[in-house]
Amino acid sequence: MTNLAIIIVSHNTRADLDRCLRSLHDNPPKVSHEIVVVDNASCDGSSDLVRRRWPAIRLIESSQNVGFARGNNLGIRETRSTLVLLLNSDTFVPAGMIDALVSDLDAHADTAAIGPRLVDASHRAELSFGAMMRPWSEVWQKAVRRLADRDVGIAVRWIDRATRRPRIVDWISGACLLVRRDDAEAVGLLDERYFIYCEDVDFCAALRARGRRIRFSPTAEITHVRGRSVATAPSATEAAYRRSQLSFYEKHHPGWLPWLKAYLRLRGKLPAQTADNT
Repeated sequence: MTNLAIIIVSHNTRADLDRCLRSLHDNPPKVSHEIVVVDNASCDGSSDLVRRRWPAIRLIESSQNVGFARGNNLGIRETRSTLVLLLNSDTFVPAGMIDALVSDLDAHADTAAIGPRLVDASHRAELSFGAMMRPWSEVWQKAVRRLADRDVGIAVRWIDRATRRPRIVDWISGACLLVRRDDAEAVGLLDERYFIYCEDVDFCAALRARGRRIRFSPTAEITHVRGRSVATAPSATEAAYRRSQLSFYEKHHPGWLPWLKAYLRLRGKLPAQTADNT
């Protein structure tokens, strides 16, 4: 049995997937590991790429796009490792970073999951952790991210400082999330009601509910090109995010759900299938 299973869910990200797999091939973790690609019914030749260029990698082909949570669960269930790394296809992994993340998790027995410092191609840090998702924490998180995306100096500097020290957090980004299999299985893996978005926050909340900790570790740094996996269908992505947001509030903050629906309806962003359900 390997110590680590690296699960990569991909949907029409052929070029990014190839780059990610190349980085893992060129900079393989020292810990015993296997790599599993779950292809979510891509139509860009992603599966053929894996079979032809990366034959040693296990490929799971879904007949339809089942989303991020279910796709990761497919990969987790097909492996037997002690640790599981959920890794986006739009990441690039430098040498030693996965081993650093594993070492940090091993050093903290109270921790169920750990995430690295994520940076973009320009080496600018991403705010990849946060407080439990609530109306005020969402507003804060989105405001800081938007200001940083617009190169507002104070936001860029704040994120850079915030991501340079280890800390206990409520959630870490599913773009690169290392979790102990025992903990993941104890909470029933990722909640498949989330097609994309919010599944990482929900997963971390389930782990914390068992008294386990979620840790952010800047010891490891991984490059993440945000949004590439959904860039081909922005309207569908927006609707999927809103459906996940509504599902999250229904599960965790039901008292806020009517207010969220009213807000989305006012802005014309309430998904069609929920528009008549108040």
